[in-house]
Amino acid sequence: MSAPRQVAGPVAPPRVSARRRRPGVIALSLALIAAGGAGVAVLLLQVGNRTEVVTVIRDVQVGQVLTEQDLGTASMALDPAVKAVHSDDLDSVVGKRAAVELKPGSLLAPSQVTKDSLVKAGEQLVPIGLKPEQVPATALVPGQKVQLVHVPAQGSTDTDKTSNTTPQTIDGRVVKASGAAPGTGVVVVDVATTAEDGPTAAAWVSAGALRLVLAAPGGN
Repeated sequence: MSAPRQVAGPVAPPRVSARRRRPGVIALSLALIAAGGAGVAVLLLQVGNRTEVVTVIRDVQVGQVLTEQDLGTASMALDPAVKAVHSDDLDSVVGKRAAVELKPGSLLAPSQVTKDSLVKAGEQLVPIGLKPEQVPATALVPGQKVQLVHVPAQGSTDTDKTSNTTPQTIDGRVVKASGAAPGTGVVVVDVATTAEDGPTAAAWVSAGALRLVLAAPGGN
């Protein structure tokens, strides 16, 4: 007679011991998660605060009328202290004149455009060449008030007669000032004067008997 067959009993699953997490590891994990969330929040905030602004894409001279071809738009995170024309207002600046020289790649500020002609009705534009020693240290900007002073030309026989008299002056306003010419350093300044004073100022320039003086702040 054969031996009775043994029946295997149920197999108990292996016991897995629970691993205890160290408090330091848990704290570090929570800190990394928090830092990552803060970084994402800052990134989303920066993206959300981007502003559509108007940019300059072509050279624009002082007094030139702005066209759509001169301007473009860009989206950027803009500091509240920076004054720029928003893209929604682009149509409002097209057709206005550049109050200053505009360069490609720059933002367009409201103060850089004007609806007024820089040479008004009844005025004349007088170009004045200034030698390096005659150029003021203060930068000449459009709209700046100046005086054109008549001075005796070198070698003039009227020097003694006019030395004790008040020189003749003409009020003017800077429309544009060029950069210094290579080699000579001469700066050409376009000055607007009244139609009556324009020919006189031009004659002084031709005779080399004119000097440009900056008017005091608040002066006419």
